Amino acid sequence: MPQIELKYGNSRIPFEYDENRFAVLGAERRFAPLTDAGIGARLDAPVGSPPLEEIVEPGETVLVVVPDATRQTASAQVVNLLVRRLIANGTRPFDIRIIFATGIHRAVTDDEKRALLTPFIHQRIRTLDHRARDLMRAAGLESTQFAGFGEFDGIPVELNRALVEHDRVIVVGGVTFHYFAGFTGGRKLICPGLASEATIAATHRLAFDFERHERRAGVGPGILDGNAVHEAFMKVAAHIEPSFSVNTITDDRGQAVEVFAGDWRAAHRAACAHYAAEHTVRIDEKRDLVIVSAGGAPYDLNLIQAHKALEMASLACNDGGTIRFLAECPDGLGRDDFLDWFAAPTSAGLAENLVRAYQVNGQTAWSLLRKAERFRIEILTSLPENQTRRMRLQKTEDFAKALNDLDPPAKGYILPDGAKFLIESRS
Repeated sequence: MPQIELKYGNSRIPFEYDENRFAVLGAERRFAPLTDAGIGARLDAPVGSPPLEEIVEPGETVLVVVPDATRQTASAQVVNLLVRRLIANGTRPFDIRIIFATGIHRAVTDDEKRALLTPFIHQRIRTLDHRARDLMRAAGLESTQFAGFGEFDGIPVELNRALVEHDRVIVVGGVTFHYFAGFTGGRKLICPGLASEATIAATHRLAFDFERHERRAGVGPGILDGNAVHEAFMKVAAHIEPSFSVNTITDDRGQAVEVFAGDWRAAHRAACAHYAAEHTVRIDEKRDLVIVSAGGAPYDLNLIQAHKALEMASLACNDGGTIRFLAECPDGLGRDDFLDWFAAPTSAGLAENLVRAYQVNGQTAWSLLRKAERFRIEILTSLPENQTRRMRLQKTEDFAKALNDLDPPAKGYILPDGAKFLIESRS
């Protein structure tokens, strides 16, 4: 029988499966990673924009925005090339700064910074940290509000002041599906990446229908047009108008296999279209069993991040079916208060709490609890059992035994890279 290796943190778990019983969905196609010369060629032919050297003039200050350790973007290779280009074009090293777009995530550690930037760049270019909840930093944010935008009226536009203290802003991000923003990358480096907690909450709440207590229509993975969350992110980012963007598509080792550089709107759109064409899987039917890996590190760094793979698995599973979920979560849940939301007896009760006092991660908790009510979710994880139980997840210690104990054997799907592929069912 064939064998597949399912990623779990920084390790892999071999699984031998019956081809008559399981179909593998979304196995990564192998592409040669781009060399420095290959990325350089993309930078030389930007989408909808002049080349970087024609945009940034010597003597101007430059802020390079990169994601944190929860994303795979090949940022080390890309930022190294960008910095070298800027310096060769006349920008002084001390006029370049790099900021980590953490949103409401935890701060980036020094070891993570070296990995995200290379030790060479980390040592020579000054880096900045973003704190969405830091009131001392928030006091220095640029603040305004939408006006004349209908449902977007009243959303505060509060962004890290470093964005307006530099002459040029360059955003570097990786493009994958996002379960309510449509896609990652692009405008998300500005909002929510460098936004205040108030701005993040106000834009994210657009994903939730407060009257029907369910996800808002038009919001979901792979959707940009008509997606209220994406549109709000775009309106916030437009206050900055980044000078240049680099959008990467990476393989399962985190190496760039395609790059779309140029105008922050057009290059991101092109990257999203390319990604969707390569990573959408259509199935004729849903099945009663889905085995899904979050994709290993960094996708299963914590449960809030790993949940994105569970979202994709739910699109392939029949209601009442079983999802077996691999997510190591060495950083825990992702928020200290995440577990508090599960004090509600049902997802309906959690939704009522969310309506009364909306929080971004409360919406993730609601989404997770709804899935736990629709499916039996068995999770292989380092999270303690008292936490998984509160979230209505069944913790398993023996992955192979759990699969073989099914009676009768159910037909199923295997998603080895759960967060990367969008499942569309014809049934």
